[in-house]
Amino acid sequence: MNYTYISTSLTDTDRLAQELASVLVPGSLIALEGELAAGKTAFSQAFARAIGVTETVNSPTFTIIKEYEGTHCPFYHMDVYRITLAEAAELGLEDYYYGSGITLVEWASRIGELLPLDRLDIDIRHVNVETREFHVQPHGLVYEEVCRQLAERGVWA
Repeated sequence: MNYTYISTSLTDTDRLAQELASVLVPGSLIALEGELAAGKTAFSQAFARAIGVTETVNSPTFTIIKEYEGTHCPFYHMDVYRITLAEAAELGLEDYYYGSGITLVEWASRIGELLPLDRLDIDIRHVNVETREFHVQPHGLVYEEVCRQLAERGVWA
């Protein structure tokens, strides 16, 4: 099952990040997609704040991976836009995926075959200047349960 969340402001995006942060646990992986300027980094920043990261979070486009300490758990923020699948395979990403933090991968489809089968896919679509649609697809029982819990809270459209 797929879910949709409509955001008409950064406050709405923050709400989705907070809701997800309240149900995801260490070892969770968010595979984030969206065209340029869709709001991937804004969502990543909101999610980091929601798990207690106090540092400034920016897109790790050139560093590929940034690690942050949150109050709930570490946050591993990846941007794989500028690397090839072969380069990604050499980075040992699975150490992050199955580590003690929550991993968020921007441009995740570029390394799709290296991602765990169980994950939460989020595709952000730019509707207009203010509005974004977050299309969420859970993969695996844990993520299906996460989405079911959020549906019970009325998060999804």
